[in-house]
Amino acid sequence: MTDGSAPGGVDSRGIDVRGVDVRDVDIELDLDRAPDDRPASSSGPVPWLVATGVTVLAAALGLTLALRSGSAPACAAGRTLAAPPTGTATHTGKATFYDSKGAGGNCSNPAAPANRLYVALGPTEYAAGAACGGFLDVTGPKGTVRVLIMDQCPECEPGHLDLSREAFARIADPVQGLVQVTYRAVVNPPLPGPLTFRIKEGASQFWFAVRVGNHGNPLRAVEVRQGDGGPWRATARQDYNYWLLASGAGPGPYSVRVTDVYGHRVTVSGIRMAPGQVQTSVVRMYERGVVARTSRPSATARPPAARPSGTPTSARRPAEVAKANAPATPVADGPSTRPAGATARWCG
Repeated sequence: MTDGSAPGGVDSRGIDVRGVDVRDVDIELDLDRAPDDRPASSSGPVPWLVATGVTVLAAALGLTLALRSGSAPACAAGRTLAAPPTGTATHTGKATFYDSKGAGGNCSNPAAPANRLYVALGPTEYAAGAACGGFLDVTGPKGTVRVLIMDQCPECEPGHLDLSREAFARIADPVQGLVQVTYRAVVNPPLPGPLTFRIKEGASQFWFAVRVGNHGNPLRAVEVRQGDGGPWRATARQDYNYWLLASGAGPGPYSVRVTDVYGHRVTVSGIRMAPGQVQTSVVRMYERGVVARTSRPSATARPPAARPSGTPTSARRPAEVAKANAPATPVADGPSTRPAGATARWCG
């Protein structure tokens, strides 16, 4: 500043006589910052610019670190993997009831079981059909009932069982409508009969879909091949409980290899391309923990029908206890235990 400078003047370097860099003022104007009466600082950028810069930098750094470390979004912490109840763990939940009106539910059963003891599970435990055909022992205020997993309850959260009216009446007074329960999977339940196979309507040598019945435990895999030789081809489970090979399996007859979640595996030969018919084999999924021998289905088949009659489920004692006697050595060369379509429920 020179001796002749007037107050408020600017020297040859662009510096105000009060020590304020005029270029700082220009920056503030360029940023559309409304002028105010606060005194300008001679120490550099104003505090709000510093704070904003630090915040943006921290956010960017945090996002970069999260991406590099593979961290999931915040909502992922609440995801629940879809999987059916298995093993011997006891779960706590609640039960309501409904009436399927004799229909076989989302599991594509030909009809409700003869004893009308069944349950619908929420999407997480229904697991895109992976729970179909298994059994649960459900205990409420009045006792315990064994139910077939037959249907899906779209609005039910994990732990919410929607029982048949008859099953609910075994464990509580229907007037209550909703009760607290405990439940557990039944491992190796008594089987209602040998395995059944139903080729879906519309199937041909170019498109194959089969439903397996009377397997007791939830299934892990179904494989098919043309005749008695050649490579096994893995099918994909559909949420309506059919096992699909979209490219077809040939004209048949077929060999079908079935594996459950506890490692029982059996093979049935001679399954024909007979859409809509239920073909009953002579093979049981297990015999008190012993895997049945490979065999062929019976020669007779039920007459064609759009919805063939189902194999009745034999009545059981309400509190029948299961014996967990799966084989000691699990199958080593089977397909992945995770069924097709059984994915995590994404938070929205």
